[in-house]
Amino acid sequence: MVDLIAKTPCAGLLPIEVGAVTLTEVTPEAITSIMPYEGKWEVASEALKSAHGITLPAPGRSTGKGDIRAIWTGAGQAMVLGARLDAGLSAHAALSDQSDAWALMRLEGAGGEDVLARLTPIDLNPGVFKRGHVARSLLGHMNAVIARVGAEAFEIMVFRSMARTAVHELEEAMKSVSARAALR
Repeated sequence: MVDLIAKTPCAGLLPIEVGAVTLTEVTPEAITSIMPYEGKWEVASEALKSAHGITLPAPGRSTGKGDIRAIWTGAGQAMVLGARLDAGLSAHAALSDQSDAWALMRLEGAGGEDVLARLTPIDLNPGVFKRGHVARSLLGHMNAVIARVGAEAFEIMVFRSMARTAVHELEEAMKSVSARAALR
């Protein structure tokens, strides 16, 4: 019998530090897709608040408290990161454990916006894409969910199968931004 070893999506790939920017892996306890049933968004949001202290986010936003966050991921859906959801929520929404399906990374530091600007068409200007804002967009050629989690910090979610490619693309962009900064 083969002994299987559980690994995180970015095992052996992260952390990376280039110049003032770091890329690290984030490993929440759970990632759960929550899709409220037709007409049940508010009811599901209240149930989520009762069970976990957070509400469902508005489009393009995130909500959170402590180690649990809900991020908008599309029309009528969100991902809850950080805790296993109370099973009672299934009365109001379809729940699907996505913990093994996604790679979650944190890009942080001065120049992080410049790194992401090389890979995504999102306007990352902090006056436009503020803390708590979320966008589902491209990262290079991959689908990604990008969230601003701090003044100089972003969390990036890509499908687990794209983790190695995402790390490579981000590292190349980090090197390019760092090299350009060194010329100034």
